[in-house]
Amino acid sequence: MKILLIDDSKLQRWSLQKILAGAGYSVTSAADGEEGLRIALESAFDLILLDMMLPKLDGPAVLTALKKDATTAAVPVVVLTGLSQKNETKLMDAGAAAFYQKSELGVESGAKNLLEVVRRVSREAAQARRAASPS
Repeated sequence: MKILLIDDSKLQRWSLQKILAGAGYSVTSAADGEEGLRIALESAFDLILLDMMLPKLDGPAVLTALKKDATTAAVPVVVLTGLSQKNETKLMDAGAAAFYQKSELGVESGAKNLLEVVRRVSREAAQARRAASPS
């Protein structure tokens, strides 16, 4: 499975890439919103992990652009954020498939929890594709 990771923190990108690659995922990363959106539109990904606080183009703007473009609209986006959970409903309404608090990555089970979110969202997207395809 191919994952695009969009996060401006070099340490966060390195850490998440290591976690995801260790779980068998192919990961491409971007350091800002403009780069992330460009990469997402140029290549096919199965899942996008998107930070909300990004330079050049913020996460909500990237999410909106991804959901408006026909080539990326169906790609599930997991929002990675340090923002409070009160933003979760707004981001889910904007098209996010899941909301993950970055603060959870600091605890010992954080990597495991993130991988569970990635697996769950991937399963749900696969089920939705199967349901939408004609038999």
